[in-house]
Amino acid sequence: MLEQLNLQNILVLDIETVPQYATFEEVPVHFQKLWDQKTFYQRKNQETPSEFYERAGIWAEFGKIICISVGIFKNDQTFRVKSYYSHNESELLKEFNQLLSNQPQQLILCAHNGKEFDFPYICRRMLINGLNIPSQLNIIGKKPWESNHIDTMELWKFGDYKNYTSLNLLAAIFDIPTPKDDIDGSQVGGVYWLENDLERIKTYCQKDVITTARLLQKFKGLSPLDDEQITLVD
Repeated sequence: MLEQLNLQNILVLDIETVPQYATFEEVPVHFQKLWDQKTFYQRKNQETPSEFYERAGIWAEFGKIICISVGIFKNDQTFRVKSYYSHNESELLKEFNQLLSNQPQQLILCAHNGKEFDFPYICRRMLINGLNIPSQLNIIGKKPWESNHIDTMELWKFGDYKNYTSLNLLAAIFDIPTPKDDIDGSQVGGVYWLENDLERIKTYCQKDVITTARLLQKFKGLSPLDDEQITLVD
């Protein structure tokens, strides 16, 4: 599987997102109504829009990106990881955009559930922030086989489109150290808005990137990275 894939042509990434406001009561009234309409069918057990708002980070229209972590292979067994994180979403997106502008257009982007979440979320937030979408992310007009995106969850589906498998589960079955040893995605909003701990979120995001890279190696039949083969870049 993936025998012909050159890992050095791949940028592995992960994003962390949160609701745009700390509480539903702070959301402008117009957007409160739009949130009510958007989530009407998702809310269960008579949840109110306010009670459901802690999940707003999932939707690019009501959330924002606070961290993008990326990793690139220097060779099959050397991996460098860097993060772009900030309270100012526009600034971190500009920095990420600059990174991609300095990379070849044929650079392959890889993420777990990236095609359904990370890639479109980044594109939407870039447009909202008035930024151009980098060529590596812009798949408009491309045929499916022309896309330079790899999704490790999609690879694991093997055509089974109703199958969802978390990164945590795949890490467990492939005996890869789990990235979920501190917080999980459902806690990121609280860590951000209540604890104001961007550093902790950055660390969590980097662990997901490293786990995705190790999973990609497993898919190629390679031994996964050891900790000493990973460099965290400031």
